[in-house]
Amino acid sequence: MNVVTTALEGVVIIEPRVFGDTRGFLFESYHSDRYAAAGLPTRFVQDNHSSSAPGTLRGLHYQLQHAQGKLVRVLRGSILDVAVDIRKGSPSFGRWVGVVLSADNKRQLYVPPGYAHGFCVPAEVSEVEYKCTDFYAPEDEHGIVWNDPMIGIAWPLTTPVLSDKDRAYQPLSRDRPDLPDYRGPAR
Repeated sequence: MNVVTTALEGVVIIEPRVFGDTRGFLFESYHSDRYAAAGLPTRFVQDNHSSSAPGTLRGLHYQLQHAQGKLVRVLRGSILDVAVDIRKGSPSFGRWVGVVLSADNKRQLYVPPGYAHGFCVPAEVSEVEYKCTDFYAPEDEHGIVWNDPMIGIAWPLTTPVLSDKDRAYQPLSRDRPDLPDYRGPAR
């Protein structure tokens, strides 16, 4: 496995070692000892699996009291997966990283707690699976509007299919009371 750092502290791309032949392929999608050696969490409490139609955008989501680290991968299709640093006081506040994850490239993205997360499905039905370091808590659900001009994410969609909830989220602002505080390097 190869771990690639990104411009955002703690957000990393994981490239698994894939063994393939005429029958297909095999790779370890998670190995706690290897993830621990790379400085990544090894305790995940919930796995989620979503299927999204072409043109769908999900995000940008986060939880505050039950902040979740997410280990994201694609089982079918392709997505642009995005992490945004929303930690008040962080040197990279408001900056984002986007990575193409696909069933073909088998890459994963780890998004630590304290970051907003979202993804879009540009071309084909895509299935996404992600592990979470804390449980989903609907009462603790928060978000940032997907097209916030301050963040300036270069989404490959101009008119995405959104949920009503995602459409109604507000822009990022340092004055928002529902943002996590920066407490040093992300983990």
